[in-house]
Amino acid sequence: MNKKNTVLKNLTAVVIVSVLLFACSSPETGTAPLPEDYPTELQEWKENRINVLKGPTNWLRLDGIYWMSEGENTFGSGEGQDLKLPEGTIPSNAGVMILEEGVVTMKVAEGVLVTHEGEPVTEMMMYDGGERYRVEHASLEWFIDNRGEQYGLRLYNKENPKADAFDGFPAYEVNSEWHLHAQFVPNSDSTTIMLDNVIGEKVERYSPGNIRFTAEGQEIEVIAFEANSGLFIMFSDLTNRTETYHAGRYLIIPLPDEDGRTIIDFNKAYNPPCAFNTFTTCQLPPPQNRLDLTITAGEKRPLNWQGL
Repeated sequence: MNKKNTVLKNLTAVVIVSVLLFACSSPETGTAPLPEDYPTELQEWKENRINVLKGPTNWLRLDGIYWMSEGENTFGSGEGQDLKLPEGTIPSNAGVMILEEGVVTMKVAEGVLVTHEGEPVTEMMMYDGGERYRVEHASLEWFIDNRGEQYGLRLYNKENPKADAFDGFPAYEVNSEWHLHAQFVPNSDSTTIMLDNVIGEKVERYSPGNIRFTAEGQEIEVIAFEANSGLFIMFSDLTNRTETYHAGRYLIIPLPDEDGRTIIDFNKAYNPPCAFNTFTTCQLPPPQNRLDLTITAGEKRPLNWQGL
């Protein structure tokens, strides 16, 4: 069983138990004391986030999405190419991408080295609605992405000194007031939530339940979604106006225990990719998760990175 299926199985068990116990439970609320090893834990979390973002095909090295038209689309770094890639990274004409009713085939120009899984290719099917095959040329790596009926070449450039030097986004100092006890409030049946994303699309996403906590004298309940490593929360708060990313922040919290108890730690609130990269389609917090709170914890608005 893979990791995602294991998480979903565990979460299903928690939902069943929580439905039975929630009515008679008396969860703790308010601030949760920081663990003794919290500075080390938080530093490890920050280092992992930095390392992930700096990965060879992660958000800091995403260089662009080049949208295609039906039929032949020439690609390369030269003027007049349909898909004009960054100058100096690839020959002037590197080949052609052929889009035919949702199927994309790549033909590589003679003398240009493009590889798939380490092997040179001259022609290959890049996308047919299933797997998105990746290919490389020098520091570049790309695959075919789509948004509805739009298809594009999604390009990463591994030679990126700015990404190499990245050491994290600005953040608040650790704030123990935003390390909180929380209670999982399960949905008794399958619930999906309709979300907006930053480009105006509607996206439906499954929610196993809500997270209830107390902060600034208020009892708050936010919608939670599935994640591979816990429960995923999208939220906005009053700091979005001046200090944090205007569209909101993200947070992953631990799966609840058998009594539905967990911790919501806003010191680990992080910026969505659209805060620092324009080639993204981040989902936005649902209305219920737009909080009348001033959450002075977690990452602040990125500096020197262009976002949406």
